[in-house]
Amino acid sequence: MPKNNNRQGRIDEEYRKELSQIISYDLKEPSVTGMISVTRVKVTPDLKYAKVSVSILNSKNIKETLAGLKKSSGYLRSELAKRINLRNTPELVFELDESLEYGARIDSILNDIMKDNGGNKQ
Repeated sequence: MPKNNNRQGRIDEEYRKELSQIISYDLKEPSVTGMISVTRVKVTPDLKYAKVSVSILNSKNIKETLAGLKKSSGYLRSELAKRINLRNTPELVFELDESLEYGARIDSILNDIMKDNGGNKQ
């Protein structure tokens, strides 16, 4: 059983790497703007679906960018099929990952606190 979990983790990571490259370099969808990071991919054990968590920074309209990714899922799926040789290529389901924005916000708050304290650690 642990062997299967290891395989699942390798598949998830391979899909994450390839999707990152395709979105960064090959995707020509005009509504997909800003810096897009694929933070996590979770493929179901039957390889039918993949939940793709993306973080979108420097985009004027995050919802429009996410909709553009969903619209491009057919192209992304066909590119994945060319690059990764498995029996099935999963259907892609995109979700917004706000953890990077949340971390940046926390960092900003901590920096403000440090400035207010005059840079002294207490």
